[in-house]
Amino acid sequence: MNFQFSVDYTLENDSVLLRPLIYDDIQYLLPFALNEPSLWTYSLKSTAGDKAMIEYVEDAINSRRNHKEYTFIVFDKKTGNCAGRTRFYDIQPVSDTVQLGFTWYGKDFQGTGLNKHCKYLLLEFAFEKMEVRRVEFRADYRNKRSIAAMKSIGCKEEGILRSNGYCADGSRRDSIVLSILKNEWYDEVKKTFSTNWHSEITGSIDGMSYHQITKIFDQLLSLISSITSLTTCSDVKPNFSSRTVYGAE
Repeated sequence: MNFQFSVDYTLENDSVLLRPLIYDDIQYLLPFALNEPSLWTYSLKSTAGDKAMIEYVEDAINSRRNHKEYTFIVFDKKTGNCAGRTRFYDIQPVSDTVQLGFTWYGKDFQGTGLNKHCKYLLLEFAFEKMEVRRVEFRADYRNKRSIAAMKSIGCKEEGILRSNGYCADGSRRDSIVLSILKNEWYDEVKKTFSTNWHSEITGSIDGMSYHQITKIFDQLLSLISSITSLTTCSDVKPNFSSRTVYGAE
């Protein structure tokens, strides 16, 4: 396994940025802990509330220091805001396996496609940089939304661990186990992401109402008209080069 706990790994694309969690990140995570406690309904441990979130961040940092876990904080590059966090854990260099989980995103970022961008970067890193042979996922068997999301990217269900742990509310839970193998990543899963992103783009177009389509069409006509007017003036030229670029911190 090619992985060093001491290295600060940053993963990013045009949509998301993941970097190692540090203590000062409490400021970004506290709003979720105070305002969205339901995020941890199916978690083994809730981090709702300021005290619980501070303890979580401290534990995550100590776990990295002790070579047990590696936690990332997630930023949505479209808004520039913190979206949540995720983690590599149960890292086993001898077996070349790792678990990916303890993931949550704020409600504003759920269903936006952010999770798939994060999963792609994490899986690409795990298989192509860390060179693991297997990535495992677990979830509360009642958390159908999370399970569906994992299966949608190509995770294969392996079975159910019955009553294998306590939930945050003290009840027992059954955990579903899923995984992706190295050959599956290269042969199937990596391609699935591209297909899903293409479907999301075309699906969003197909799903627009007549009013939305006509509004966009009117805006395009207005833009074309403006460009035509500008090009008739010899001393005025339209400039399309200006754009905002978000980079790593």
